[in-house]
Amino acid sequence: MMWSVSAGAQMILDSTRKRWPWLKHLFADGAYDRTKLMDKAAFLDFIVEIVRRIDHEPGFKVLPRRWVVERTFGWMTRWRRLVRDYEARLDVSEAMIHVAMGSLLLRRIAH
Repeated sequence: MMWSVSAGAQMILDSTRKRWPWLKHLFADGAYDRTKLMDKAAFLDFIVEIVRRIDHEPGFKVLPRRWVVERTFGWMTRWRRLVRDYEARLDVSEAMIHVAMGSLLLRRIAH
């Protein structure tokens, strides 16, 4: 069974609403600009802002909010244990991500 980008994102919207009911504003890539997904987001009372690439400008240009996820993955992979998925259990893998991000936050607060 093949999942579309929209179907997977709709499942994430449901999970996000259950876990963080106060969350309202989401940022998404242009690939997520689908009618079904936007209807589902509106139904769940989310505001989804699509961050689009500027095609008419040559070269690389940093867009606001577009690289947040990739940057965060880069920060996490500074932890050697998170470079590869060594963990056999999902809960241990999640715990390691929490430890890595907690360490990052503590380092930033301390300095």
